[in-house]
Amino acid sequence: MTTVAIAATASRPRRKRLPVLDVIAFGAVVVLLAMAVAGPWLAPHDPYQVRLDRALLSPSGDHLLGTDGLGRDVFSRILVGARSSIFAALLAVSGAALIGIVVAMVATIGPRWLDDVVMRLCDITLSLPVMVMALGVAVALGPSLHSAIVAMIVAWWPGFARLARAEMRTVLTAPYVEAATVLGASRARVMTRHVLPNSLDGVYVQATLEIGGATLIMAGLSFVGAGAQPPSAEWGAMVENGSRYLSSAWWISTFPGLMITLTALAFALAGDALRNRSHPDSTLG
Repeated sequence: MTTVAIAATASRPRRKRLPVLDVIAFGAVVVLLAMAVAGPWLAPHDPYQVRLDRALLSPSGDHLLGTDGLGRDVFSRILVGARSSIFAALLAVSGAALIGIVVAMVATIGPRWLDDVVMRLCDITLSLPVMVMALGVAVALGPSLHSAIVAMIVAWWPGFARLARAEMRTVLTAPYVEAATVLGASRARVMTRHVLPNSLDGVYVQATLEIGGATLIMAGLSFVGAGAQPPSAEWGAMVENGSRYLSSAWWISTFPGLMITLTALAFALAGDALRNRSHPDSTLG
C-alpha cells in the first residue's frame, strides 16, 4: 500500500509555485490597494491642516516622514493621496480597456471597411506619444484630476482596441465558434456568448501592466500642472510641491516619489507574472 501511494503521489502533476518575486509583487499590490481604501482613516494627522509653525520639519517620531512647506504631515498626505493616485490610474485604465473592447467588437463583427477605418484611427493615435497626447487633452479640458483621467482614457483606448481585436479574430477561427455559426447563431450572439468571454485574458494582463504606467503618467501630468491641483494630496502634485525645497527638505518630494515608483514597479511585476502564467511559453523580448 505504501509503495502504491508513493507511486500515485509521484505521478501527480506538481503545482507550479509562484516565484518569490511574484509573491512580493502581488503582496505589494494588495497593500497598495488597501492603502488606497483605508488611507484616510489611517492618517495620524489632518493631511490638509496648515501649521506654519511646523513647516519643513524633518522626519521624527511626531511626523514620520516630516512636514512640507505649509506644515502638513507628509506621511498622512501620502496615505490619503494613495486613493486619488491609485484609483485614478485604475479608473483610467479600466475606462480605456472598456472602450477598446467595445470598439474591437464593433470592428470585428462590422463590415470590412469599418474595421479598416477603426484600425487606421488606432494607428494614428498610437503614433503619438502617450504623454504628449494626454497632456494636450488635459490642458484642453482644463487642469484637474478628472481631466487627467479623461486624457489617459483618450490616449490609451486604441492600444486596448488593437489587442482585443487581435484576440477576437483568433477566437473567431476556433472550431466551437465555427460550429455555432453553422448552427445558425447570429454574429452578435456568437460575439457575446463565445468570442468575447474567451478573448479577454490578454486584455486583463495588459490592463494590469498598464496601471503602473498610468500611475507614472498621472503623476507627470500633476507635476506639470495639468493634473491634480493644490491642495490635493495626489503623489505627483506632492512631488511638484516639494521640488522647490529639494536642497533643504528633501523628504517632501522623495517619499511620494518613492511611492510612485513602488506602485509602478509592483503593478508591472504583477502584470508580468499574470502574463507568464497565462502564456507560460512566452518570453520577454
